Amino acid sequence: MLFVSLGLTVVFVALEAAAGIRAHSLALLSDAGHNFADAFALLLAAIGFYLQLRPANQTKTYGYQRAGVLVAFINGITLMGLAGILFYESYQRLLHPQPAAEGTMMIVAGIGLVMNLGIVWGLGGAHGAHGHGHSHAHGPAHSHGQAPGDLNIRAAWMHMLGDAASSAAIIMGALAMRFTGWLSIDPILSILIGGGIVWSAWGIVKDSLNILLEGLPKGLSLSGVAQELGAVPGVIDVHDLHIWSLGSSAHALSCHVLIEDVPPSASDAVLRGLNGMLADRFHIAHTTVQFEHVSCAISETGCAIPVHPEHHHEHEH
Repeated sequence: MLFVSLGLTVVFVALEAAAGIRAHSLALLSDAGHNFADAFALLLAAIGFYLQLRPANQTKTYGYQRAGVLVAFINGITLMGLAGILFYESYQRLLHPQPAAEGTMMIVAGIGLVMNLGIVWGLGGAHGAHGHGHSHAHGPAHSHGQAPGDLNIRAAWMHMLGDAASSAAIIMGALAMRFTGWLSIDPILSILIGGGIVWSAWGIVKDSLNILLEGLPKGLSLSGVAQELGAVPGVIDVHDLHIWSLGSSAHALSCHVLIEDVPPSASDAVLRGLNGMLADRFHIAHTTVQFEHVSCAISETGCAIPVHPEHHHEHEH
């Protein structure tokens, strides 16, 4: 259903862009950009899923999960540039109003409304059918049109619902232009849709940049994770804790853990407890834990990572 949604959206983007140029409607062109953003987001999800399946090798030791994040970052920047162009053109159209073909606007937006509502209905139904076999364990399956439970499919569902709302706004705007003759409605609609593009693009840019800069994964608290680690039996202290994202959903963690001076068989039980807790509570499966039985210098200085150690030595001499 996701691939069907992607194909239909791409075809409609081409139709809407051509109709927008022909009808001199900035609102249609803006909505085409909005739909293109959603189509590209679906494509990125598919690419990201494929890249995550590729194994690591001698040079890409973490695999290719960051590739999808990098493409998403570029996509977000591009969309913000597109919104800037739409804002400029809308400003020019407000200064110099031009008539738009209301009939074409209503027809094309009507097609978009039917298509997007159909995708919303289909995505909800497809996910409901997929979860039907597990309805006793996870509650009742979703019916057609309801928001699906899976986060990725729910994001696509919300995007399509937003596109349907944009199409409905264009239809109402075209009707208002026909009955009032107020030509500024078209560029005002374009500004509103452009604002929606900026909102979506900023979220993409912010989340992807956080991953590229090795930031703390969204929804996690460093102190909260440290507290849970410290509560594992056998753990005395946790320091030099780092958590980052390998891709859009896979997280990694490294830390120093102070334990008693015990044999390896006893420390293995502590390690299993740490990894089990991290996987169950925080969905962190890739961990690097260094055990210590005496406090190290890092436990007193905090997360002190030297940037250019050779440059530092030169100054010392």
